[in-house]
Amino acid sequence: MNHPRRDAGQAFPIYITVVAGLLFLALAYLAVGQAAVNRSSAQTAADAAALAAAQSRRDYLAEEWLGVLKDPAEWQDIFHGKVDLNATCRRADQLASQNDGQVEACDDQNPLDITVHVKTNKRVGDSVVPDVADIQSDQWATAVIKPLCTFPTPGEDAEGGDPLPPLTCGDEVWHLKPDDTTGLPRPEDLFDVYLADSPANDR
Repeated sequence: MNHPRRDAGQAFPIYITVVAGLLFLALAYLAVGQAAVNRSSAQTAADAAALAAAQSRRDYLAEEWLGVLKDPAEWQDIFHGKVDLNATCRRADQLASQNDGQVEACDDQNPLDITVHVKTNKRVGDSVVPDVADIQSDQWATAVIKPLCTFPTPGEDAEGGDPLPPLTCGDEVWHLKPDDTTGLPRPEDLFDVYLADSPANDR
């Protein structure tokens, strides 16, 4: 008549085994989650670094355009990035650091796009999954600088006798004066900046 007690005693080790297995799975999922968070952090840092570097290039090109404002024949080269390029990777370093990462590689040699490779400072940490504690996630990102403006080619008559051709950027048209630097387009009016794999306007 002691069968229920004996059955309970036999079931207890099975119960312990099942609970231990579930606990192990929970810890393994936690480790996977930590790795996913680390990868997401690396992508955020890479995106921020690439965008910051591209915005630095955009601002530089806008300054170069202002320098040749009186010579429309030079405008096309500016919008195509055909100038001596500025170094932008320091800006990428700064933004990666602010997002708890470090730049492993930065390519700013193309005039209208910047590519960065960022690794997180944080590691996955101790877990039940072997050999992952010291893993640092890394991700790539490319930001693109897209010219937004069009204008008549040099030699075409300027509208209304304006000394400079009208500059059309999106839905807005600027009638520029060589000696009037007020009300000029801003860098973000001249160029768009967005991530290559997610072309969302940064403005």
